[in-house]
Amino acid sequence: MQSQRKYRVLDNKLKIFALTTIIVSSLIIPLIMPHITHQSMIYHIIIHIISLNIAVFLGLVSILAYLKKSSIRMFLMALGFVTLAIVEGIMLLSSTGNLDNVILPSVNIELPHIVLLVMLTLFGLGLLKAN
Repeated sequence: MQSQRKYRVLDNKLKIFALTTIIVSSLIIPLIMPHITHQSMIYHIIIHIISLNIAVFLGLVSILAYLKKSSIRMFLMALGFVTLAIVEGIMLLSSTGNLDNVILPSVNIELPHIVLLVMLTLFGLGLLKAN
């Protein structure tokens, strides 16, 4: 009975979303504090914060779904959402000025573009993978 009640929060997706939003937002408050007064930048940063919150939520839900079902398709989709959260984190750090544009010198491509390509590949493999 106790163990069933312990994981009840993980069954309610609204509670998971609220919890991840609170945790992610509280962790990135120090990053956005210097930009609160810059009206042109704060909206850009808020969009990345919202995107990061959604990506972390979707990553967590897909990981929980993978743990329940344990299929390769769910694993690839979970990796795709985790990769989306990583690229949103990179873009947030770039928009706050805490991270310069990381460019891979051999191919002259920005790192977020490579990570987006990996994310799309993982989603594609997850969709196309036959059971």
